[in-house]
Amino acid sequence: MDAFYASVEQRDNPSLKGQAVVVGGGSNRGVVAAASYEARKFGIHSAMPMAEAMRRCDHLVRVAPRMSHYKEASTQIFAIFREFTPLVEGLSLDEAFLDVTASAKLFGSPEIIAAQIKQRILDETRLTASVGVAENKLVAKIASDLDKPDGLTIVTPELYSEILDPLPVRVIPGIGRQTLKQLEGIHVATVHDLRSASNRDLEPVFGRFTQKTRDRAAGIDNRPVVPSREEKSISAEETYDRDLAKPDDMNRELLRLADRTAGRLRKASLAAGTVQIKIRQADFTTYTRQRSISPPANGTDQIYVVARELLNTWLGSNPGARIRLLGVGGGKLAPAAQPDLFDTDVTESATAIDETVDEIRQKFGSLSVGRAKTLDR
Repeated sequence: MDAFYASVEQRDNPSLKGQAVVVGGGSNRGVVAAASYEARKFGIHSAMPMAEAMRRCDHLVRVAPRMSHYKEASTQIFAIFREFTPLVEGLSLDEAFLDVTASAKLFGSPEIIAAQIKQRILDETRLTASVGVAENKLVAKIASDLDKPDGLTIVTPELYSEILDPLPVRVIPGIGRQTLKQLEGIHVATVHDLRSASNRDLEPVFGRFTQKTRDRAAGIDNRPVVPSREEKSISAEETYDRDLAKPDDMNRELLRLADRTAGRLRKASLAAGTVQIKIRQADFTTYTRQRSISPPANGTDQIYVVARELLNTWLGSNPGARIRLLGVGGGKLAPAAQPDLFDTDVTESATAIDETVDEIRQKFGSLSVGRAKTLDR
């Protein structure tokens, strides 16, 4: 989808059409979740600090996220996908791979199917999508970004070199900022450069993944479309208006985040086999720490205890740190096990409390009940 969150806001509020719009947190300490194409002309993009976005465009319109509206639109869009093929691999609310190999007899060529999907999305949601058509996921993904917004790009194997070679090397998945710096040092700037570079130059950068990376630069990708993607992690994070400097404040916020994450795990009937924390300092330096837990858990206290130990260990190595963002997540997810009715361990009582809290929140809202330790003085 094209600038999905921002496009939904412009659709629902006609006064925003044609304006530079960003969707994001309500304070200047937050980050941009989505930027309209009018905003992108000023170099504004997702994950940019909101304060920087406001500096780049003095008439920028900032809109608070409305996740329920984006999820509703996403549900409509994915329902359209599944009318054409059951092989739909969702990557996010606004992006998916579709395998239409077996759909051609019913709906026509892949190009015709792509055009039909685009039109259906526009007719039913009043939103535009950009589609890439290719024989594998890698090239289809790259193609979908070549003619945004409202694009339809077809890349057949005989066109791989012509279309892929001039593109910047960052279009290859897995090549981030640090890798880009290393590639600059060996004068690799385009996909063609990457495909043509010697193993002697590439192996210090990619190690055992050198051949796989070279294959990607040649448009080779044998991954199938997997229609049911298991959720890999569930998390909650917060960017603060003022840096957290006191351990008591950090632990209070950590409990709030652990409570949100654990509630989401329970709602999804999942338990976490690892607990992760994310820490971003005032200078934007970001750290992550994690620890395995056995058996997997989804109780608030269980998640919080591990998260607090991880944070306190990190603080021991970073005395005086000021924290701009905190996050708590659960990974290695597994179906939540039924509690043992005859186990008198205290964690079972905690589970009963969590379930009661969940029921109250479901009926009266997320702010109806909370832990006393999470309250400000």
